Amino acid sequence: MLPALNLPLIILAAVFVLIAVRQIGSIRFHIWQAMLMGALVVLFTGQIEPGIAWAAINMDVMLFLFGMFVVGQGLEESGYLAHISYKYFRRARSRDTLLLMILFGIGIASAFLMNDSLAIVGTPVVLLLSKKHGMSAKLLLLALAFAVTIGSVMSPIGNPQNLLIALNGGIQNPFLTFLRYLLLPTLLNLYLTFLLLKKFFPDDFHEAELRHSQEPIRNHELAVLSRLSLRIVLLLVLAKIVTAPLGLGIEFRLTHIALTASLPILVGSSRRWRILRNIDWHTLVFFAAMFVLMESVWRTGFFQSLIKQSGVNVATTEMILAISVVLSQLISNV
Repeated sequence: MLPALNLPLIILAAVFVLIAVRQIGSIRFHIWQAMLMGALVVLFTGQIEPGIAWAAINMDVMLFLFGMFVVGQGLEESGYLAHISYKYFRRARSRDTLLLMILFGIGIASAFLMNDSLAIVGTPVVLLLSKKHGMSAKLLLLALAFAVTIGSVMSPIGNPQNLLIALNGGIQNPFLTFLRYLLLPTLLNLYLTFLLLKKFFPDDFHEAELRHSQEPIRNHELAVLSRLSLRIVLLLVLAKIVTAPLGLGIEFRLTHIALTASLPILVGSSRRWRILRNIDWHTLVFFAAMFVLMESVWRTGFFQSLIKQSGVNVATTEMILAISVVLSQLISNV
C-alpha cells in the first residue's frame, strides 16, 4: 500500500507545476517566487514549525553563495572580468578555438568560483563575444550553460550540491578527492560537448578570422579589490588542498573561503552598498525557501515509506546514480 499524499507533497507538486508553466493568467512568476510561495504556504499552514524551518536552512551553503556572489559582482561591475576575458579570449583565432576556450576556460573556472557566479558574470561576456564575432548567441549561451554545469562537477565548491556533500560527507580532503575521481570525466565531457555543439550549429563555424577588441576597466579601485578577492579564493583553495593531508590541525571550512574572499570588496570598496544591492538575492531566496519546503516534505515520511515498501536497496552505487538522475529532474539537485 502506497503512503498517503499530504499537504506538503501537494504544495511541492504545485510549485513544480508553477515553475514549469511560469504563468497564471496574465501574472508571470519567477522560479524563486514559486519556491518562496511554497515555503510560505507550508509555514503558514503549520506543516513545519518556524524553528525547524530556520534550522533547515543550510547556512554554510547560504553564506558560501553570498560570498561568491559578492566576488562575482565585483568582478563584473568593475569591468575586470571583461578585461581578463579579453586577455584570455584574444588567443582564439578561429571559432573552434573560441568555443573550446569558453567550454574549458569557464568550465574550469566554475570549479573554483561556483557555477552560479560564473553563469551570472559569464552571460554578458559570451553575449559580447557573440556580437563581436557574429556567432549565434544561442550557441555561446548553451556553451556557457554546459561549461558551468559540467566544469563545476570536479570541485567541492563548484556547485551547491557538491558543497553539501563536501560539508556533510566527512571527506578529509574534498578537493583532492573530487579531482581524483572527477577531473578526467569532466574534461572528457567538456570535449564531447564541443563536438555536440559543432554538430548542431554547423553554420557558425567558418574560416573568417576573429577580431578582438579590448574592454576597458570601468572602476580601477573595485578592479584591484576584485582581483585581490579572486587571488584569495585561489590561495585558500590551494592552502586547503596542501594542509589537509599534512594533518596540521588547521581547519577552515569551505564557507570561510568565500566569506574571506568577499571581505576586500565589502570592507574596502566605496561601492559596497551598490554591490550588495546587485548580487543575486533571488537565488539566495530560492535556496532558503527550497530548504524549508523540502524539509517539510521530508518530514512527511512519504519518500522514506515509499522506498521501504519498494524493497529496493537504495544504498548501492547503481541505485544512487539512477535515483539521483531521475529525481534531480523533478526535485532540485541540491
